[in-house]
Amino acid sequence: MKRITIIIPVYNEEGNIENIKSEIDRYILSSQCAVSVVFVNDGSLDGSLGLIKKICAQEGGYEYISLTKNSGLSAAIKVGIDYVQTEWVGYMDGDLQTSPLDFLKFEPFIDDFELVTGFRENRKDSGLKIISSSFANWFRDSLLSDGIRDSGCPLKIFKRGFAQKLPFYKGMHRFLPALTQIHGGRVKEIPVNHFPRTEGISKFNLRNRLFHPFLDSLLVFWMKKRRIEYQIKESSRNKILETHA
Repeated sequence: MKRITIIIPVYNEEGNIENIKSEIDRYILSSQCAVSVVFVNDGSLDGSLGLIKKICAQEGGYEYISLTKNSGLSAAIKVGIDYVQTEWVGYMDGDLQTSPLDFLKFEPFIDDFELVTGFRENRKDSGLKIISSSFANWFRDSLLSDGIRDSGCPLKIFKRGFAQKLPFYKGMHRFLPALTQIHGGRVKEIPVNHFPRTEGISKFNLRNRLFHPFLDSLLVFWMKKRRIEYQIKESSRNKILETHA
């Protein structure tokens, strides 16, 4: 049985923690994989950590990591990837605007792709957030030509060994499909559901939605253009192998 660990970064999501657990349990019961969960508490200032500890104390298959201070979503994802031991690692946000049940659509493809990611067909965000995200996706694809419709969709499953090789900097969670392609990985996009936020406060603002992603796009473009690529025509090792074939 395939083993997947779902990473859930949490920053001030006290009102969503118990609902997240309920939704994850529904996914676990329906999955063909052995699913475990790691909450990454990213310096929450509300009661999120207490609720997470309670769940982990009562339920097998649930663990947590708590960071000393708020370090950002990319850092929280990276910490989770480094912490878990399973061959596959998933990621979802703690705001419950996406459903872990959509991971069921991903599972048939995880053997053949280094990253399976969602795209939100009918987004339930504010008009400003939708417009800014659409512009950011258009600008990223124009610059990087990654062909990804919704790079920042917070539902993903990676092959963990591959994910560990990717460069992680602040804001890089928005470019994981492009970074996967740059490093030779295959990406599969699958439509997923999207829901309005019902608890907690959105961390969205124009600065983190437009200004930083613009600069990050330039960084990823630079990495793509400066990546070293080569093909070996022949070597003494190949000759030795041929001799003993």
